[in-house]
Amino acid sequence: MKLTFIGATHEVTGSCTLLELNGKNYLVDCGMEQGQNVFENVEIPVSPSLIDSVFLTHAHIDHSGLLPLLYKNGFSGAVYATEATANLCRIMLRDSAHIQESDAEWKSRKAQRSGRPAVEPLYTLDDAEGLLQHLRPVPYATQVQAGEGLLVRFTDAGHLLGSASVELWLTEGDVTKKIVFSGDIGNLDQPIIKDPQYVDEADYAVIESTYGDRLHGTEKPDYIGELARDIQDALDRGGNLVIPSFAVGRTQEILYFIRQIKLEGLVKGHGEFKVYVDSPLANEATGIFLQCDRSCFDPDMVELMDQGVNPLVFPGLEVSVSSEESKAINFDATPKVIISASGMCDAGRIRHHLKHNLWRESSIILFVGYQAAGTLGRNLVDGMESVKLFGEDIAVNAEIRTLAGKSGHADKNGLLAWINAFQKKPHTVFVNHGEDESCMSFARCLREEQGFKTVVAPYSGTVYDLAADAMVYEAKGVPVERKAPAEEPAAADAAQEKPRSVKPQQLYNALQEAAKRLSKLAKRFEGRPNKDVQRLTGDINTLCDKWQNK
Repeated sequence: MKLTFIGATHEVTGSCTLLELNGKNYLVDCGMEQGQNVFENVEIPVSPSLIDSVFLTHAHIDHSGLLPLLYKNGFSGAVYATEATANLCRIMLRDSAHIQESDAEWKSRKAQRSGRPAVEPLYTLDDAEGLLQHLRPVPYATQVQAGEGLLVRFTDAGHLLGSASVELWLTEGDVTKKIVFSGDIGNLDQPIIKDPQYVDEADYAVIESTYGDRLHGTEKPDYIGELARDIQDALDRGGNLVIPSFAVGRTQEILYFIRQIKLEGLVKGHGEFKVYVDSPLANEATGIFLQCDRSCFDPDMVELMDQGVNPLVFPGLEVSVSSEESKAINFDATPKVIISASGMCDAGRIRHHLKHNLWRESSIILFVGYQAAGTLGRNLVDGMESVKLFGEDIAVNAEIRTLAGKSGHADKNGLLAWINAFQKKPHTVFVNHGEDESCMSFARCLREEQGFKTVVAPYSGTVYDLAADAMVYEAKGVPVERKAPAEEPAAADAAQEKPRSVKPQQLYNALQEAAKRLSKLAKRFEGRPNKDVQRLTGDINTLCDKWQNK
């Protein structure tokens, strides 16, 4: 009865944990790393052919994206997930396979011109199709026998359609333990889906910490009002509002908000302004949302559907499927809203829209979700003044904004509400799925402020004996060695990194440049809502206080 932590340890992406029970092997999630990889991850220490089942918390690629590779390498067991997660995986894993094949094809053409061998994709569409045959949908709140001495139940985590916390009852010999994996815990008061549901008892809990050191704000966000202001500002300037958005979940929320904005006439002087959804995956996902069992939805969404209203459709909405339709958007000079994936700007059609809009002072780039370290989205939010896209240096003249408080993840208080809902504190709490500082900060909070006696923030490779409630092996974090970045295909052209071996004067110069970026970011906040200004001011003062006396 052992756990081995594989991925999303002191990082936000690549979720994967191995459970050994009664001589069988199980995984909780099998996700792909996205953005900058900070720490080395160990390989899954057993052959994929020896893994009996996978329990999937939700469909996002950083939790599900390596399942086709697992199948390719010999996995033939069941993948247990909620019904909505299974439906979303059917489109998301096919889309991921298409990306793998396209990138490999581009790299192969380049390799062959220089006499090198062709590049094999990480996995293919056939691998994804094979894996999808192993999905085993399970309704929420239904206990299922998944193996010898193993029961599983999914509880709504409120993060994404179909997302779940995974409850596992484990029996080996005469020892029975219960462990709960939080999955990604949702933010409160999100549109469309329900708030997170809590679990009230467990011996062990594994909890995410994406926002373990931050709050979204004390006031309830006015998403509709703020988004209406962003649309109004961009259109009044004669520019575009470009929204990098996750194809599944966030895009549907933005459509929900814009329908309400149009219904209430909150944007003045632009009639039925055009809104383009330029993401085939997002368009497929929207169809799944509309066909999903309404028990997954919150009361407001259900009420609209009962009235015969389509909550995700409105006048002026245009969807782009073909590449020709996508390209045509940027040849239309009419001010518009463009919603496109990927949400962190590391791939997908959004990069083309950034190329055509970042240099324009009249345009606004609005980020509406978490931006992982090392991604183009994070660099833009942090104030980068120039980026490289498709081999060109593009000046960042557009205004960069964020939709305050808009996140599918619970903040620190939301995480505390989840962990404190247990009637009796779990024996041991494992903290994962957070950047290093956030993960460590939240672990300290649980230990020092919340009264949890044993709190572990495991690095990849850590092994814990659940029957004995004892550490078997405590791994150390191994930072990834930075190498010169390889050239990427144009569709995923990444911002270049500087070599790590630099002189002190270079480091000091880099610090001064960072200070300039911060100053420029602060100047952009003139005229922003008071709560945005107060939040940024607090963040800057906290940073200054941290380093003032060091």
